[in-house]
Amino acid sequence: MTAPFADRLADAVDRAGNPCVVGLDPHLAHLPEEFSAARDAAAPRAERARAIGDFLVEIVDACAGRVPAVKPQSAFFEAFGADGVHEFERVVAASKDAGLLVVGDVKRGDIGSTAAAYAQAFLTGLEGQDPRTLCDAITVNPYLGTDSIAPFVDACRAADAGLYVLVRTSNPSSAELQAVEAGADGETVSDLVADAVVGWGSELVGERGWSSIGAVVGATHPDELARLRERMPRTPLLLPGYGAQGAGAADVAGGFRDGLHGALVNSSRGILFAGSKRPEMHWKDAAVEAMESMASELRAVLLER
Repeated sequence: MTAPFADRLADAVDRAGNPCVVGLDPHLAHLPEEFSAARDAAAPRAERARAIGDFLVEIVDACAGRVPAVKPQSAFFEAFGADGVHEFERVVAASKDAGLLVVGDVKRGDIGSTAAAYAQAFLTGLEGQDPRTLCDAITVNPYLGTDSIAPFVDACRAADAGLYVLVRTSNPSSAELQAVEAGADGETVSDLVADAVVGWGSELVGERGWSSIGAVVGATHPDELARLRERMPRTPLLLPGYGAQGAGAADVAGGFRDGLHGALVNSSRGILFAGSKRPEMHWKDAAVEAMESMASELRAVLLER
């Protein structure tokens, strides 16, 4: 039996010495030339998907021992159908073999029976399935309410897995719904979802003091981030928006407690395609440099508070 996701995450952050998560978002237009088959419309679909997988396996190799986790974005794989799903599982397995936690960025959310099927697909698996192809945690959308989240929470309990529930996202139009006042005391929709996240995760708090049910809060909203951290004191946060979307180390500080703990900070394009800004370097070396720079920036802010 494995430790709960929350405890494994805290241990992984300690080992890496930073709270970085590398988003595995293989935008076709930005892939290094050696993986250009992924952009070739005339190439067989399996070959194109394989090129994406090959690139990300190399990125995973660069991440090993440097960061605690990676976050493959399912959509980029699903675009290539069954061949892409095969590569998603290959990248997940390679990440686990490299000692990295895997947060599947799948953003699923549906009625109870369908949610249970999604939970099985990504967290608990079919009988006899290679557990290396399953995620340690996934992102979920809470718009359908508690009965759509409960099957995922049950799966977390059964598989010692984790969730990151969308609470306040980093995209520009997120305020259209998430910042709308919905409570009697002026609470926003995000506030109410945050309160629900606390409730969903209350029975899954590990020995390190964190729940395995987390929340996605955009690093591009630093004031709200600090407020939501107070509202969710034992909830691990996933913070998108660092780097390419404009947020820096100081912007994410409000999401942390106890030094490096309490949140994972995501960077995708800024690491995967760092070579576009350092043409004199091999793309993989540029990715390592960007990863180590991000880790240093975060440590400098979080450990000096």
